[in-house]
Order: sequence, then structure tokens, then C-alpha cells
Amino acid sequence: QPHIEHILNKVENMAPQGSTKDYGTGPTKISAIEEMALPPSGLAKTKGASFVEDFLNFEEGTAPQSLIVALVMGTICGVSAFVYYKILWGILAFVWHTVPNNLIIPYFPEWSWVLWIPIVGFTMAVCLGLTVKYMGEPGDLAYTVKCVHEKAYISMDHCMPMVCASQFSIIGGGSLGPEAPLVAICACLGGWTSRTIFKRTNRNIVRKHTLMGMAGALAAFFGSPLGGSLFALEVNNRFGAEYFEHIIESIFCGEVTLCVFRQLAGLPIAPIWDIENPKLSGSTAMDVFAGAIIGVMGAGVAALFSVCHKKLMGWFKGQNLLPNDNAVPRALVGAVVIVILGMLVPQTMFWGEYEFQTIATMSPASDLVHVWPTTGLFGFEMETGFHAFIVGVAKLIAISFTVAGGYRGGFIFPFFATGAALGRCLHEFYPSLPIPLCCLGFASAINVAITRTSLATPIILCFLAGEPNVLSGVLAAGLVSLFLTAYMPFLGPQQTRKDLEYSAFSQDSDPRIEEEDHHDEPAPSEKAPLVVV
Repeated sequence: QPHIEHILNKVENMAPQGSTKDYGTGPTKISAIEEMALPPSGLAKTKGASFVEDFLNFEEGTAPQSLIVALVMGTICGVSAFVYYKILWGILAFVWHTVPNNLIIPYFPEWSWVLWIPIVGFTMAVCLGLTVKYMGEPGDLAYTVKCVHEKAYISMDHCMPMVCASQFSIIGGGSLGPEAPLVAICACLGGWTSRTIFKRTNRNIVRKHTLMGMAGALAAFFGSPLGGSLFALEVNNRFGAEYFEHIIESIFCGEVTLCVFRQLAGLPIAPIWDIENPKLSGSTAMDVFAGAIIGVMGAGVAALFSVCHKKLMGWFKGQNLLPNDNAVPRALVGAVVIVILGMLVPQTMFWGEYEFQTIATMSPASDLVHVWPTTGLFGFEMETGFHAFIVGVAKLIAISFTVAGGYRGGFIFPFFATGAALGRCLHEFYPSLPIPLCCLGFASAINVAITRTSLATPIILCFLAGEPNVLSGVLAAGLVSLFLTAYMPFLGPQQTRKDLEYSAFSQDSDPRIEEEDHHDEPAPSEKAPLVVV
């Protein structure tokens, strides 16, 4: 009895007595306990008596407002992603194909062609360093996550530095891709659209619009609106998406952005990998169990990677390479390893989205899409399980030095490519296991351990591979990896949501965003996106 009375007294103190609210049924006098059950300010999906009423009043946070914002934001982000995509692919084709075909192959001996890899690699590293030094800190995925939690938006000051720095990073052959830059850019645009065009100041509403931008970027990039949008939500926390009230709006914005981007780019919404034909017709309980075992192995690989990467970042810090004033030498040190690995094992070059197909099928190096020459220095080919193991280890080393070198980009696809290589190695030892399960399961386990996206990653992988029937095993690999690495976070700013107490009750004591000039405080994790805390 005393315990119950204490709880009731606490409840009465948390919500005002006799409040009057209007949530679609007209003004009504309600008790304190009933007040707790109502959506907090800015989170109610409906407030008026009808859709038309909320549409005309443009009520904050309601379904009509979210619909309009998603259409506007999806269009803006879709067009922006298209522009970024066209510039990136245009420069990639020019640097790695047009120039070699027209200026190198006709005039230089074949033995010298491999020197094109260090020429481009070191040139782009210098350009990257100068961009960071003189244009300003671009930020990274860790910084984006930090801003989502603390400020609800990302300053537009980071947008152009991120565009330039990430383009130089990717063109230089680093093992980071365009997914994280697009997330940061569209997050900036989402927050800017919310605050500037729609004049929103409620922190959680602005955060919702920022997450919608992030979801749009990944949905457009992966071609999977559900998987991409969930990834943008899950990556902010360490054990599942905690901004649950924004899930539907984010997925809808992902759909809009996907349509705009894919239509402008002329890209189909379809799988891009063909690991095995015919596709798996189904899975068994043993396949799911095998996926769980693969999850254990993938978690172990991720743990080993984290330890080694932490030591590498410590070495860079000891050499005073992390400050932005030393961005050029930092990038050059990273480029040394990237270039050497690229010359020895060409499969490690670039972010792995299209290299995944070559690695997962152990196809000839001549099938590699970006790097030239594809033969490298010694004509390395993936012919055995040991060769696949070499590619997997070399890719992990390339990722670590790319991140440590201050390159800007996403490590989602690079870890996918690593998983494909190690999956093929596993298949050589256990040929009874389906190749798609080995490759996709390993990719899922490693990526989930790094990014904490246990639901989105399997969906994305199975969509890109066109293998829906292997989803159960791939999901098992991701979930097991998530649990095993629960005490080993990689992205420092990932955290448990701190505003649940505000979102659970109608007393919203943290409603407003801060001014723009208070936003650009440097995040310690900006210098080292992958950290173990």
C-alpha cells in the first residue's frame, strides 16, 4: 500500500492536474494519469478532428505535416544524391579509364601501367589533406550520430567539406564508400530544410527531419527503402532503433528519395550481385544454425579488427598526425599502405560495392570495375580458399589505414566485401554450406558488430544479392554478432537515448534546438570514427 501510494504521488507530480488538451476529440479536462498516456508536444501524429484540419493548420509533428515534409525533403535529398553520384562516377571513369585508355596504354610499356595506382593514390591523398586543412572539418559518421543525439541537426558548414573530402577519398581508391558522405550531406539538408523552410524549432521534430534525410540517403544508395531507412535509425544506438516514433516517416521519406534518385540516375531498383545460380529455393533450420555459427566467427573478426585498429590510431596519435593541420601527411601515410595493397591485391581497392561480385564469385581480377590495371603488380587472382583469406585480411588492413589516414567515407560496403572474401574461404573448408549464406552471413556479422544495425544489414544484403531465402540465416548471423559484441562498441557517439523521459510523457522539458553558432563544437571521435570505448 505505501509503495503504491508513493508511485501515484510521483505520477501526480509528473503531470499537471486537470490539464486541458486537444488531441482530435475537442478540449477535454483530463487527470494526471490520463495525461501521461497522451503523446508529448510535437509527437502527436494527429491533433485535429481530421486530416484536412491538421493539413490546414499544419500542426507540428502530425501526419499531414510529415507527409509534406517527406515529399519536399525526399525531392531535395534525391536531387542532391543524384548530383553527388554523377560527379563521383564521372570523375572515377575519367581518372581510372579515360585517361589510361587514351594517354597511358598507347604511349607507355605495359610494365609501367601499375604505377598509375600510386600516382592517383598519392595525388588524391594530397587533395584530401588540403581539403580538410583549408575547407574545414568534414565530420564523419560518428560526428553525424553525435549531432543527432545532442543537437538534432548537422550544421551546413560541414556539407561542402564532406562533398570534396569524400570525393577525393573515393577516387583515390581508399576502402571507404559514398554511403556515409551521402548520409551526412542529406542529414545536413534535412535539418536545414526543417529549420529554414518549415521554421521548426522543436528539437525532436528537427531530429525527425534529420533522420528522414539520413534514411533517404541510404534508401536511395542501397536501393532498399526499408533496409536503408532502418539502417539510418539503428546506427544511432547500440542495440536497436530507439527513435521509434520516427520510423514510419523516415521510411516514407526513404521511398520518396529512392524514387527521385533512381529515376534521375536511370538506375533500376533491383539486385546488383549474382552470387550463385540458381538462387536458393529455401532454407532449413540447419542453415539458420550455420548462420549463427558464422555470426560467432564474424564477431571474432570484428573484435580482432577493433583491437588492431585502436593500436593503429594510437600510433597515428603518437606521431601527431591527427590534428587537421597535419591532414596532408596523415593522408599520405594512409595512402602508402592503401597503394601498396592495391598494387599487390587489386581486389582491396575502392569501397567494394561492385568488387563484392568479383570477390564472392572468385571471378578473374579483370572483372574488377574501377581499378586499373586490374592485374596489379604480380597478377594476383582469387583461385583458392587461401587466396580468399588473403583478400579478406588485406581488405581489413586497407579499411583500417583508410580510416586512420583521415579519409572520409563509409565502411559499410568495405566490410561487406571483407565478409564476402572470408565467406568464400569458409566455403572452401565446408563446401556443403551454401555460398550465399557464407558470404552474406559473414558480411552481416562483421558489419553488425561495427555499426550495430542488426535488422537493416541482413535486409540490405539479401536485397542486393537477390537472395530472399537466405535471410533467416543472415539475420541469425547478425543477431548473434550483435549480442556477442554488445560490450564492445565501435562508434563512440552511439548511445542509449537520453530523452525517453521527455518522449514518454506529455511534459516536454527539452523542446528547442540550440542556435547555429553553438553547433560546431569539435567531436573527439571526428579524428577516429572507429573507436573502442
